[in-house]
Amino acid sequence: MQAAAPDLSFIITSTARSSAIVLANNLPERCIHQFLPLDGPTFVRKFLDYWKPDLAIWSEQDLWPGTIHDCAARQIPLAYVNARMNNESHRRKAWFSGLYRDTYARFAIVAAQDAITACNLRHMGVPAPILTGSLKPAAAPLAVDQLALTQMRTDLADRKIWVAASTHAADEAVIFATQKILQAQNASWLVIIAPRLPQRRAEIETAMQNAGLTYATRSKCEQPIATQPIWLADSFGELGLWFRLANSAFIGGSFGGIGGHNPWEAISLARAVHHGPDTQNFKSDYAQLSDFKLSTLILDTENCAEDLAQAVQHASTLDKAAIAIVKQAQEALKPLATNLINLIKATK
Repeated sequence: MQAAAPDLSFIITSTARSSAIVLANNLPERCIHQFLPLDGPTFVRKFLDYWKPDLAIWSEQDLWPGTIHDCAARQIPLAYVNARMNNESHRRKAWFSGLYRDTYARFAIVAAQDAITACNLRHMGVPAPILTGSLKPAAAPLAVDQLALTQMRTDLADRKIWVAASTHAADEAVIFATQKILQAQNASWLVIIAPRLPQRRAEIETAMQNAGLTYATRSKCEQPIATQPIWLADSFGELGLWFRLANSAFIGGSFGGIGGHNPWEAISLARAVHHGPDTQNFKSDYAQLSDFKLSTLILDTENCAEDLAQAVQHASTLDKAAIAIVKQAQEALKPLATNLINLIKATK
């Protein structure tokens, strides 16, 4: 949208401190971050009175009915993009179908990221959702501090590095076992573990100690020495650094029933992806990566650590297929961006 209409400015909202920290390191020009107000009339009124938006864009799953209705009452056009609603989510929402039908009716544009979502949206009263595919592949690569990257590449030049991103406890159990296998074969292997919730540091440190693994901790300003197999990256907003240091990436939330996390941040930096079987939150994304042989599925079996170790050892930076997927997604965004800009023009 900025490329097509350089005079536009954007307010990007979130509800979590962690996302605010990540956004602070990755905001494009003419963008600012604000926390979304509580979904009550007083808070929303003050927010809208101050910022006076010309367009309100919602994405993914979370919709705040009060805020949406208040925007509509002010004749602020609304768009819902990258919508995601699997069958289980649809079953839950069906109990409140009247509320959701009224809410969806306020949107001038509804764009779904997969066919299942589009079908479920139609069942919820959206007459003609647009099928765009996931917008995540089109996102710009995560930002990085170039000085820090250069220094760390020098400091860790003798290490063979892989990263485990957005991890949870079930993922980490597999990662610990995998790292033991890798270290037994070559002591230079280092895994950087970037947990989904950095505040789990004490829990993860206890688990590493119980597993007999030594480690360095980022939040303590520690950097791994040659004998340490793990670097616990318990920080926000540094995945762009960790992905660039590593040769491949395990994406967490894919063991233990979490449903998986976004693989595209690693793919956009040409890093091969490994993941467990629990990826239902990104089912179509991982299917696309599998079709192009850009990811490796590690089944939840007694040999999963050995399988992941093999995948890590044989991983290489990705070829033109990854670049092609990203460019295709970026091209697919252009018609949607045009439609969104037209919504703004229609109010002028």
